[in-house]
Amino acid sequence: MRNPDPEKLNALMGKLVGDLGAALTGALVLLGDRLGIYKAMADGAPRTAKDVARKTKLKERYVREWLSAQAAAGLVDYDAASERFSLSPEQSMALAQEGSPAFFAGAFQVAQSVWLDEPKVAKAFKSGKGVGWHEHSPCLFAGTERFFRPGYNMHLVNSWIPALDGVEEKLKSGAVVADVGCGHGASTILMAKSFPASTFVGSDYHEGSITTARQRAAEAGVSDRVRFEVASASSFSGRGYDLVTMFDCLHDMGDPVGAARHVRQALAPDGTWMIVEPIAGDRVEDNFNPIGRLFYGFSTLLCTPASLSQDVGLALGGQAGESRIRDVVTSAGLTRFRRASETLINAVYEARP
Repeated sequence: MRNPDPEKLNALMGKLVGDLGAALTGALVLLGDRLGIYKAMADGAPRTAKDVARKTKLKERYVREWLSAQAAAGLVDYDAASERFSLSPEQSMALAQEGSPAFFAGAFQVAQSVWLDEPKVAKAFKSGKGVGWHEHSPCLFAGTERFFRPGYNMHLVNSWIPALDGVEEKLKSGAVVADVGCGHGASTILMAKSFPASTFVGSDYHEGSITTARQRAAEAGVSDRVRFEVASASSFSGRGYDLVTMFDCLHDMGDPVGAARHVRQALAPDGTWMIVEPIAGDRVEDNFNPIGRLFYGFSTLLCTPASLSQDVGLALGGQAGESRIRDVVTSAGLTRFRRASETLINAVYEARP
């Protein structure tokens, strides 16, 4: 083994210091989100640590240290002359406004779950077995919804559905839709509210998520048009669907080809399957970028173990890429496949018989 290059070693150490700081910042974001500190600063008004502590009913010494750490991370602004902290409009959108399309604080609950459940994944590395979605800490379920929901709110109705051939018109006039792997039902309920003439069936194998989805549908006032069931992607009920949707879940399935076959049988002759997946290139090296880093991390700790915990265990992974998704779809007998839309983190595919 050759001797290390001092300059490269120093660069690597600098990167690791940055990564460690980012990991600690993630825990601080969780604190700020959980304790309502960001929301207390959402209006952007400059405040001292004492002001923030008084507004949040927290202890000033803790708040001052948290604010200083957030300012050092660039997540809170600081004016040295007045010793006041504030959120810029952009920071407020990302960290304090849950309804914002840029809201990101919830994503750190997913990060929290992978730290908590790392010992389970370590055992799986040795045994080759998987770790089921249901075996993870509850913060994963809430965090996943809060991570993906802003993107769905921004893109699903405004750009993804209009990008599908003829689907928006069907939904407006009255269609039957299956939302498979629906989790807490954020996507199902959003579609139901946007297309009141259509009916929706959301399904997920995780019973706890379905219980939450039913509660959310009742709160949203759409229970008359939305039904939720506990079912896998290969066994969800119904036939003749005008639209079947899967949001960020196909790659988590043990048998995505079997799921695709079931979708093929459940679709109406002129039906459409919309598949939303993490955006990725087909080659490993295509994904050496911040988005690829993010999703390879999630894939190692969540997606691949989830697939390996199920029958078949194909383990597509969170960076499967378009070619592998196409292979899954076409092997099930769906002959038309195309990328209909994309965002910074998602690719939207359209499949038809």
